[in-house]
Amino acid sequence: MLDPGADAPSFSLSNQHGETVSLESIDADYTVVYFYPRADTPGCTTEACGFRDAWGQYAEADVAVVGISDDPVEDIEAFAEKYDLPFHLLSDADGSVASAYDSYGEKNVFGNVVDGVFRNTYVVDAAGEIVLAYEGVDPEDHAETILADVENERT
Repeated sequence: MLDPGADAPSFSLSNQHGETVSLESIDADYTVVYFYPRADTPGCTTEACGFRDAWGQYAEADVAVVGISDDPVEDIEAFAEKYDLPFHLLSDADGSVASAYDSYGEKNVFGNVVDGVFRNTYVVDAAGEIVLAYEGVDPEDHAETILADVENERT
């Protein structure tokens, strides 16, 4: 895990619409950069829909959300459409961005060792510094936890 106080690694990836999105292009007080293993699976859907359901609160708090997985653009496009996700989902097909955020590597999936994305989340401030880090996230209520923690960070 990268620690709060570290500079957030830069990235430039394609979103669900095939548009290039970089960390520097996001104009918000804070940006949630969350890594998820696979689009349209139960835990990833719970996590994404939590952000979607709290979207109004995120907008009011000037907090952007970016989800990153190693899924191809076609898969994240279908996922975003199916669940009406209002934020960027980014395709990190080779895992290089997830690796830069210590969120990619070997893991055990149904008894098989595979390379993949770990469910980690970072909150980055407007200056590009990591201010909050969450490892091995439980997708349930994660969006609400982040909002509360960002509010505490502001005070």
